[in-house]
Amino acid sequence: MSEREDSFERAWHRYGGLRDGETTSPELKPLVQQLHAEVLRQPTRLRALKSALERTLLFLSSPAGRTHANCSAVDLFFAFDDAWPSDAWEHLPEAFADVLADIGGALHDAVKEPHIAEKFSSLPEQLLARVRSIDISERAV
Repeated sequence: MSEREDSFERAWHRYGGLRDGETTSPELKPLVQQLHAEVLRQPTRLRALKSALERTLLFLSSPAGRTHANCSAVDLFFAFDDAWPSDAWEHLPEAFADVLADIGGALHDAVKEPHIAEKFSSLPEQLLARVRSIDISERAV
């Protein structure tokens, strides 16, 4: 197992399990794992990163994916540095880094306190709309 895979597994083990009696959906882990890989990839593949973000947020926006356990797991995964080197997002365009920071902000409130998540533009639908609005046509690799 590579160092990157090991860091993902350690962090997912810590954050991707049970939240307030709910278990994360089995579909979530591979989405977050692919997103993690694309965030850390250098050189960055912007189309692949955007696609991984869209797939993850689309799942969290769906009736099956929008659970407290799922939203909290993704929030915690991006909020804490267990899975990330200290400079993990420095190579990314600002629009992507800002969305990742907001995923690790108030996404955990999306189900139980949606008015809070909405105030911080951290509802899955708000984050998805922001990702979809990122223009990568000139910079796409």
